[in-house]
Amino acid sequence: MDVPLWLALLCVGVLGVKLIQPPWWLIAALLLGGYLLADSLLTPVIDSVVK
Repeated sequence: MDVPLWLALLCVGVLGVKLIQPPWWLIAALLLGGYLLADSLLTPVIDSVVK
């Protein structure tokens, strides 16, 4: 079964917010940090670690 990455991340994110209930500023910081990190010079390093 092939599940799109965005759908899996959305499900994990919704469950995490419902179960752990972190502050909204922490969620925003993680999303913004991930977005900025994905378009940085560290992208090849992250890609090699993930694969």
